[in-house]
Amino acid sequence: MSLFATTMPELGKTWTEVDGAICGAQADDLGAIGGGASYRNRIEPTSEPIKTLDDLIAGLSNANSGDVLYLDGAAELDCTAMVAIEKLVLEIPAGVTLASNRGEEGSPGALVLSDWFATRPLFRVMGPNVRFTGIRIAGPNPKRCLEHHGRAFAVEGHNRENRLGHEYYYKFPISDGIVTEHSHLTVDNCEIGGWSHAGIYLIKGEGHHIHHNFIHHNQYNGLGYGVSHDQAFSKIERNCFNYNRHSIAGTGKSGSGYEACHNVELGESLSHCYDMHGGRDRRDGTDIAGTAMRVTNNSFGSPETALVVRGTPDEGTTIRNNWFYHDTLDEAIRTEGAVSFGCNALGYRC
Repeated sequence: MSLFATTMPELGKTWTEVDGAICGAQADDLGAIGGGASYRNRIEPTSEPIKTLDDLIAGLSNANSGDVLYLDGAAELDCTAMVAIEKLVLEIPAGVTLASNRGEEGSPGALVLSDWFATRPLFRVMGPNVRFTGIRIAGPNPKRCLEHHGRAFAVEGHNRENRLGHEYYYKFPISDGIVTEHSHLTVDNCEIGGWSHAGIYLIKGEGHHIHHNFIHHNQYNGLGYGVSHDQAFSKIERNCFNYNRHSIAGTGKSGSGYEACHNVELGESLSHCYDMHGGRDRRDGTDIAGTAMRVTNNSFGSPETALVVRGTPDEGTTIRNNWFYHDTLDEAIRTEGAVSFGCNALGYRC
């Protein structure tokens, strides 16, 4: 698939030192930011790897907690026809791991894809403690679709405040890669892109861990999220982001939030990179923007605003030890309410 035809860009220096403090993203013992060749927490197959979609469907139907379904690194599982005709959703039982070998001896990892615009979702997590590791998950729409958004909200009689614009906008189907309403989802060493709503959609749950992935081209105007939160908590670390509308986003409902640390934002973003909505976005009469926000040790290589918090998190916002593209913090950040600032560096170029 052309979306994944090129490898993740080589990263230069992603951290700097300011007055003895490290600002920006650093790799860890598991490997490079974004995963790939140096990643050290791979799973090895214990049986013949899965090579076809039919075998994957059969494996999922019989899988139990603790099982590993290992996809052959050269496999390309095209779900398009079954999604369109049979409304296929690949359901991952609680405690099951879906694995491949992204980065091992040059392997890109197994590719699971759907080109059907109304793929929502491709993968549904059915219980806690599910893991996706070492695979590629490609969606049907990597485009920005600016013209469609303009027709929906800029033509006479349509705007963001009335139903006509929204009805027109949502006539074009949207897609999600991975969706969960259960806790402790892990997604690591994966490449995820082409999803018009969200690559990873965390509806509910806590303890989600999204790390060492390359997440890109989720940039459909109006939506377009790498990782999106409805009412969930997550830790998002050591990912490489590019060509998303918002790489990380949230509805801002109380009982939700995220810690984003040691991620690298490459040069292209349709809008601000990290986002958290406030009460005015939900129109619920509050100023709440989630429970807690922690944004530390990230490197933002995009000239777009790095972080927008459109309300006040219950427990405040922490922003420290980041390395921003911008010349001033006022250009890099827009927040409301109490914010705990540490040392942050300026002038990052990826």
